[in-house]
Amino acid sequence: MEFLNGVNALTLVFVALLVFAIAYRFYGIFMANKVLKLNANHVTPAIEFADGKDYVATNKNVLFGHHFAAIAAAGPLVGPVLAAQFGYLPGTLWILIGCVLGGGVHDMVVLFASVRHKGQSLATIASKEIGKGTGVIAGFAILFILILTLAGLSLACISAMHEASWSLFTVIATMPIAVIMGLIMRYRKNSVTLASIIGGVLLIASIIGGHNLMQVKEISDIFHWNIKTISISITVYGFLASVLPVWLLLVPRDYLSTYLKIGTILMLAVGVIFVHPTLQMPAITDFVKGGGPIIGGPVLPFIFIVIACGAISGFHAVIATGTTPKMLNNEKEILFVGYGAMLVEGFVALMALIVACTLVPGDYFAINTPKELYDSFIAQNPSLHPVDLAHFSEKIGVDLYGRTGGAVSLAVGMAHIFNKIPFMDDVMAYWYNFAIMFEAVFILTAIDAGTRVGRFFLQEMLGSVIPKFNDKNWMPGIIISSLIFTFSWGYLVYTGNVSSIWPLFGISNQLLAACGLIVCTTMLIRMNRKKYALCSAIPGVFMAVITFWAGYEQVVNVYLPKQQYLLASLAALAMVLMLIVFVNTFRRWSRLLKMEGEHIDHYGDTVKELVER
Repeated sequence: MEFLNGVNALTLVFVALLVFAIAYRFYGIFMANKVLKLNANHVTPAIEFADGKDYVATNKNVLFGHHFAAIAAAGPLVGPVLAAQFGYLPGTLWILIGCVLGGGVHDMVVLFASVRHKGQSLATIASKEIGKGTGVIAGFAILFILILTLAGLSLACISAMHEASWSLFTVIATMPIAVIMGLIMRYRKNSVTLASIIGGVLLIASIIGGHNLMQVKEISDIFHWNIKTISISITVYGFLASVLPVWLLLVPRDYLSTYLKIGTILMLAVGVIFVHPTLQMPAITDFVKGGGPIIGGPVLPFIFIVIACGAISGFHAVIATGTTPKMLNNEKEILFVGYGAMLVEGFVALMALIVACTLVPGDYFAINTPKELYDSFIAQNPSLHPVDLAHFSEKIGVDLYGRTGGAVSLAVGMAHIFNKIPFMDDVMAYWYNFAIMFEAVFILTAIDAGTRVGRFFLQEMLGSVIPKFNDKNWMPGIIISSLIFTFSWGYLVYTGNVSSIWPLFGISNQLLAACGLIVCTTMLIRMNRKKYALCSAIPGVFMAVITFWAGYEQVVNVYLPKQQYLLASLAALAMVLMLIVFVNTFRRWSRLLKMEGEHIDHYGDTVKELVER
């Protein structure tokens, strides 16, 4: 393995671009034409149920921006940074292989299933494809996981924005800018380009101007919010994003955020090309067997749990059966929106891993090791003393030691790379704060879409008891379900009780990914695509096995020894619920495989058939 140490970061960038380009050109098109058989004549929910609020046929480029912004939350940034503890090689392999064969397939198949099921949720798809009881259990499991996800993402966002005036100002500025873009695209034909230019210019102006404005103490104090204030504000924002028409706030804001996200990643890639830094982290560290200061378990199975969104993520199933299928204009666009956005997210994850691994290992571990454990860690690993961290702390003006969680080490790594460009040394603090704001925007765009999807889920579940909630235009139902769901995760955020359950979120998230693949494989088998169904069945079963393994390790070796009985109970509950779904699904597979010749595609209405009805 020695020959893999000291690799130039540029090598990984070129390998990733090559792998993802080939994957899209061949495997993505194979999935679209052979496995799913996408048909432009099939009526999408956005056209069939167009209501100007939730079901809105959207330009594919704008929808790509919304979908990418919604699925690309903290996972592709924080997960790879934490996984750098094992070395750069395990994370790189999992991102490349998992994204191409797992995550991209998952997003396409789930989005396809939802489009054919009239834009309905994964729980409803499970109910129709497998059985009503399975659908109910899946619904509770998904709702439970989604609440944990949004609470965890919100806390990560709050930690980046509280008492950081410039970052908060820029994030808030994206909201009125998004409304302006939404109004332009809504009431002016063929205006996507105009809205994009105006939004891009205003975004750049807010980033640059915000830095200067925050030098004025009176203005800076206005945006100097504490944790409690931001907690309430994020909850209010989530509620508004879930009830306002998608074209007014959610879609244009996510589209606008995509400029910042993709633009920053491209800028970072250019920085890597210009600086061509060497990966300081070895290919494999001594912590692959376990006992690391960041992730206590071994690389197998925990690499598959720590790096979620950058390779495969169950949260994507929530978006792919929530907002995105209700805005898809043409079924053929599933390849571009579903598979394409996942590959871009995989590239984001790899760039985050590269950034973390360009730091000197001693600096990386000094940032990510809790202060109370650092002395014992150094005593056991004397070769991992920090090298440049004191210099970084002085330049940035922040004590960087013991700032765990991944976000700070990513920001330091980005500032470190940009700092190598000539004349940039004096603006390291600028790059650091920009990176923190960049991460916050990633998270917020998942919060707004996730909250709206949670409202859809809750409306469907309440509708089974009170049919009026099934009326998508009944405003009291929209408001009531939005308030209940938003309060559920908002309360957890305000009290801060979920900050210790991030590992539980990782396990639950990957169980949901396995659920999405396994449930939607049932639909492919029913449609007489048994041979091609292996494309989704194999990664689905693999993720189920690997996640149950990781869940068992987490409960037995972490939660129970630390007497964290509540977390152990929640993890066990998530695994039991999903196990019931999986067992019932496998039984359905067995029955379908014995029914040769069955082909019941209830959800493939064409434009002609719709008109005739």
